[in-house]
Amino acid sequence: MSLFHAVVWLDHHSANILQFDAEHVQAEKVKAHTHHTKQHGSAVRSEHEFFADVCAALNGIQEILVVGSSTAQKDFKHYVEKHRAALVSSIVGYESVDHPSDKQLVALARQYFLKHDRMAGVPTPT
Repeated sequence: MSLFHAVVWLDHHSANILQFDAEHVQAEKVKAHTHHTKQHGSAVRSEHEFFADVCAALNGIQEILVVGSSTAQKDFKHYVEKHRAALVSSIVGYESVDHPSDKQLVALARQYFLKHDRMAGVPTPT
């Protein structure tokens, strides 16, 4: 089931993706790959693989709010802009938050999207 809105909480090790509408919430977790090698750039390669998996999980979602640490958001935004340009228009905002529960994330996202959709003059889908 692909829903219209999603909120993604992420750090550099995992992502919690919650797709939702007025009545349903669908959760998916994505974990980072760990490659412990002495090869130069292996950490960057691992991060790119992780961010690619997160982007794949977000494919087809119309409006996405990305939350988490500011550092992880900045790195994810840079990755998306450089490697997944088609996803840029679906990401409507970035917000720094700590470690909220799934219910808190969905409540935050619902408030955000209600405000965002009203400002854009777009009715919120139900």
